[in-house]
Amino acid sequence: MANQNVETVTSAADRAKVMLAIALVVAGLVGFYMLDQLPAIARVGSVLGGLVAGSLVGMTSSPGQRFFAFAKDSWAETGRVVWPTRKETTQMTMIVFAFVVAMALFLWVVDKLLEWGLYDLALGWKG
Repeated sequence: MANQNVETVTSAADRAKVMLAIALVVAGLVGFYMLDQLPAIARVGSVLGGLVAGSLVGMTSSPGQRFFAFAKDSWAETGRVVWPTRKETTQMTMIVFAFVVAMALFLWVVDKLLEWGLYDLALGWKG
């Protein structure tokens, strides 16, 4: 089995912060459903408030800091990706489309040949 790094929270303070962050996010979601008599903007604000509060509390914990550092590095990595140009994307899409059409025609021809070979020649069932 491959070497797996399992993230564990070791300090009691970090454990409490993570639990509080989860509780805040859950409270925001519960608020969305409990405030059904209020306008939608207030209900969405409850969810967003819970997410923001949970994120802020989570950022103060050691696992939260590692997560946000990973997210920042991941975002920076997307900037280093060489994305294809519009022309390259269009060309590749047309190549894939042509290949799909060619394969569909090939499989249709093979199906008809097998049908003719089995039903007409081997079994003598003329349809």
